[in-house]
Amino acid sequence: TKHVIKNIQWTTAKNFTVERGAQQIEELISTWNIHESWLYHSEFLEEEELKDSKRYHYRTCWGIPTRRKPIPRATASVYFVIVISKLKPDTAPVEVFYRLESSRLIRRPEECQLREKWLQDIVENKIVCAERL
Repeated sequence: TKHVIKNIQWTTAKNFTVERGAQQIEELISTWNIHESWLYHSEFLEEEELKDSKRYHYRTCWGIPTRRKPIPRATASVYFVIVISKLKPDTAPVEVFYRLESSRLIRRPEECQLREKWLQDIVENKIVCAERL
């Protein structure tokens, strides 16, 4: 069976704001199949001006707090970039990319949905590293 990738309707370049970008990242995350025990917070990092585009960088930081350990031993970050092309009409939707903190692989939400296993692997690797130190 083919896995269905859920995506959202991204805003147009002319309707984009930093706040709208953050809302849309939240909307995208709500389509991902991540267990409710994972909590995250999002933040806007920076605006980057390039010759043919503007890029807006965001980060979500994921962890599993528990009653015994309300501050998780390790977290996993997912970085998002929303790109507004200066070459396309301002009625075109923004482009969105994301990557995991431990990876240089850049993914598109419409092609690849984030998997909970990737977050678990990052957190487990950090815990193993910390225990070795």
